[in-house]
Amino acid sequence: MITSFDDYCIHQTHEPVCLPSQSDRNFYDRYWFNGFDAGGAFMFEVGFGLYPNRRVMDGHFSVVIDGVQHSFHGSRRAPYERAHTVVGPFSVEVVEPLRRVRVRLLPNETGIECDLLFEARSVPTEEPKNIMYDDGRLIMHNSRFTQFGSWGGHFTIGGRRHEVRRETSFGARDKSWGVRPVGEPEGGAPGLLNGEPGVYWVWSPIDFGDVCTQFNTFEDRDGNPTQLAACIQPTYASPGLVPAEEKGARHMHTARHRVHWQQGTRRSRSAEFHFVEQPGQEITITVEPLLAFQMKGIGYSHPQWGHGFWKGEEAIAGESWRLDEIDPLEYSHIHVHQLVRARMGEREGVGTLETICFGRHAPSGFRSFFDGAP
Repeated sequence: MITSFDDYCIHQTHEPVCLPSQSDRNFYDRYWFNGFDAGGAFMFEVGFGLYPNRRVMDGHFSVVIDGVQHSFHGSRRAPYERAHTVVGPFSVEVVEPLRRVRVRLLPNETGIECDLLFEARSVPTEEPKNIMYDDGRLIMHNSRFTQFGSWGGHFTIGGRRHEVRRETSFGARDKSWGVRPVGEPEGGAPGLLNGEPGVYWVWSPIDFGDVCTQFNTFEDRDGNPTQLAACIQPTYASPGLVPAEEKGARHMHTARHRVHWQQGTRRSRSAEFHFVEQPGQEITITVEPLLAFQMKGIGYSHPQWGHGFWKGEEAIAGESWRLDEIDPLEYSHIHVHQLVRARMGEREGVGTLETICFGRHAPSGFRSFFDGAP
């Protein structure tokens, strides 16, 4: 099957571009974005994924405003053409690679719409590979980059239009691809579950204006990092000023963190990050949440609209919920992003704190799979 991308010199295997390099059912290619008003008035996120071996493409747009989270979900049979990133009324368009990306949700039955343009403020930063095994089988192996930016445009909820102004609306995006668990579970013999189940992940991109910081870590049940990275890099006033290669990035020698959890929950009330550029040189970042965004709004752990599930040739749906009425320890609510105010020395910034913790985690005081903080 020959498609338009085959006309470019981008092939990585002997196959046409639309054929993945492997037959793993969970091979994927995915966009994620978030945006927020720096004063905390709103926060929105976008998820858009292609799962070619499952023959599914899906997209999500979700907004938190006035204490309510509103979500659009869409799914379709995956097209062969890689440039056709459209699910019903929803689309993601790469206007200028690594510089500008447009997200649009046309008028539809859910009453949720948007027309938003992401413009880069930093060079994309490649993160360490995510690798995970289950009973000897590789179930996660992917690449990802993160990039900071600003947003302009608008979104509409139930007929009420909200302007998104570039001077006060910032955020980040990532692009990831590879293999990870998605969609309907496979049949056959289950794994033996010899290891202790659970996951602990903390990820935090912060924009301080002239510089931005990034931190990410996986930890085991006793708090030992299995993946760890941190960096500081410059930002730029417009996409045209962002260089092709960042030579000013400062990758940390090591880093550590501490999350202070809200009692009875698995979401933060504050957090600290300590970046060690070299022995004896430490930079401290503190963050405090302004509002919370439930990740199920863009498909993560969603009981009906999880990533990569077959929903038919084309389907869309919308939903809303009050954030003060949800159970924070219910499975689909534990994965959360928080809009945070940050401080690094004399600098003040704003960004995102992502936490997901299932199972025991000794440093946090979690003893079972779903208990809250003591």
